[in-house]
Amino acid sequence: MSEHDSDIEFDFFDDLETGERPAAPDRPRSQRTPGGPPPRRPEHPGIPPTARLVGLIVFGILIVVLLVLWVQSCSGTSKKSSYKSYLGNVAVLAIDSNKLGASLSTSIATPSIKAGELASKIDGFALQLQGDLQTARKLAAPSGLVAEQASVVEALQFRVDGMRGLSHALRAGAGSTNVTSTAVSLALQSQRLVASDVIWADRFRGDTLAAMNRQKITGVEVPRSRFLQVSGMDDQTFWTPVLQRLNGNGTSSGNNTGLVGTALVGVTVLPGNAQLDPNNLNKVVSSTQLGFVVTVKNSGDVQVTQVQVTITIKQTRPITATRTILLINPGQTQTATFKNLQSPTLVTSTKLEVAVKPVAGETHTSNNFASYPVIFSLA
Repeated sequence: MSEHDSDIEFDFFDDLETGERPAAPDRPRSQRTPGGPPPRRPEHPGIPPTARLVGLIVFGILIVVLLVLWVQSCSGTSKKSSYKSYLGNVAVLAIDSNKLGASLSTSIATPSIKAGELASKIDGFALQLQGDLQTARKLAAPSGLVAEQASVVEALQFRVDGMRGLSHALRAGAGSTNVTSTAVSLALQSQRLVASDVIWADRFRGDTLAAMNRQKITGVEVPRSRFLQVSGMDDQTFWTPVLQRLNGNGTSSGNNTGLVGTALVGVTVLPGNAQLDPNNLNKVVSSTQLGFVVTVKNSGDVQVTQVQVTITIKQTRPITATRTILLINPGQTQTATFKNLQSPTLVTSTKLEVAVKPVAGETHTSNNFASYPVIFSLA
C-alpha cells in the first residue's frame, strides 16, 4: 500500500456503525387479489338504522295514500259523469212533459172548443206521454239513484193515467146539462196529475239532490217538471164552469145565458208590490228586477178564457208587452206578470197604460183600461 492509499477515509462505514438505518421508502397500498371478499361499505354517518327503517315505512304509507286519493278522484269523476248523463236523459222527458202540460191548459181554455174535441186532444197528449213513459223505463240510473228512477216512472205513469181518465170523463159527460157528476170525475182524475207533480218534486228531485249532497257531487242540474199549469184542477168547482162552457150552456162564445165581462182591478210594481195610483205621479225604481203584475177580474156570470193583457210604457220608443190569462171563473181574479222588460227612460214623466182585451160576448168595456202617471229613476 502506498502512502497515498493510506490517506483515503471510508466515512460510510462509520455511519453504519451508529446503529441507525436509513428511512424505508413508502410501501405501495396493497391491492385486493381477485376473488377476495368485497370491501365493507362504510356506515351512513349520523343516521341510525332504526331511523332509516322508519323513513322507508313513512314513504311507503305516503305512496299508498296518494294511490288511494288518485283512485277516489277517478271514481268521483266517473260517478259525476254517470249522474250527468242520466239526469240529462231525464231532463229531455221533463221538458216534453212540461210542454204537454202547457198544451193541456191551453186546450182547456180554447174558446168555442167542445167536450168531445177536448177529449180527442187529451188522447193525443196521453199517447205522447205513454212514449215518454216507455223511454223512462229503459233508462239506466246510477247505483245511487235506483229509487229516484222508479219515482220518475211512477210520476209519468200517473200522468198517463190521469190524462186517459180526463178523456174518458169528458166523453161520458159531453152535452149533458147536469155537470156535477162529470165535474167530480174530472176533479178525481186531475188528482193523479197533482200527485205526479208532488212525486217528481219530492221523491225524484228532492231525493236526488240529497243523494248528490251526500256524495259531494256538484255542478249537475236536476230537472224540474210541473205538469199542471193551472191551479185548482183537482177541485170540482174548477171544472163546473169549464163543463158549462164546453157543453155550450154557459159560455162566452156560444149559447150563453149569462153576462160576460172582465175588469181591470189594478197594477202593482215588482219588487215591493207597490200599488200604482191612476190619479197621482208614481215614482218607480228601475232595476233588473223591475216588473208589473196586472190583476183582472171576471165581472160576468160565465167563465172567460184567453184573456189578453197588454202594457205600454209611453216614451220616444214605447215599450209594449202582452200576456195571456188562460181562464177566469165568475167572480174570481187572476194575474198577468210582466218581467224582463226593456229599460225605460229615466227622470222623465211618462205614462204606463194597461189594457184588457174584451173577450167574446163582452159588451161593457169601460173598465178594461187604465193609465198611470209614472217617473222612473235609479233610486
